[in-house]
Amino acid sequence: MTTFSTRQFIVGQRALFVSLTLLLVLNNGMTQPKPQMPVPAKACPAAQQVQVQDLHGQWTVEFTSPPRGLPAKATLQLQRHAEYSESLAGTLLRDFSTVPGGKVPGHSPRAQVVGDLEGGLLMLDESSNGINLTAGWDGKVVDGSCGEIIQGVWKDLSSDAPPDAADVPFTMRQTSGW
Repeated sequence: MTTFSTRQFIVGQRALFVSLTLLLVLNNGMTQPKPQMPVPAKACPAAQQVQVQDLHGQWTVEFTSPPRGLPAKATLQLQRHAEYSESLAGTLLRDFSTVPGGKVPGHSPRAQVVGDLEGGLLMLDESSNGINLTAGWDGKVVDGSCGEIIQGVWKDLSSDAPPDAADVPFTMRQTSGW
């Protein structure tokens, strides 16, 4: 039967500690990440410098005090217009099941939009049937938002709109771009 003395145990423990420490030091030196050049941050354009292509992508739209039947939220997809490369085209999606009273006459859950951006000002025309103009959008890119927030007013222009239809404030926030 082999017995270890206290001295042998301590020497063995020291050797193990030194071996582990040396292994950690060597391993740490091999796995340290190499310094990398910092990736420059994407410049945030001023509102007036935002380009049409910066608006391509998906947006959430929130309406403040929408008319009865119009949901307070919608989703807007914007892309390059098929015929006019410096213009926008897209689709507005509304969920009318979320509002009491059904929907606003003259408007559908899915509408087409086309428009332009000029000097930070966004103008969109909305059509619920692809033929008639049913709403107009006038917005402005928010300074300091890098083109990801637009605020303005939506106006009901459908044939069912009351003659004194109020402007409805909206805020658009880009959720994804391409």
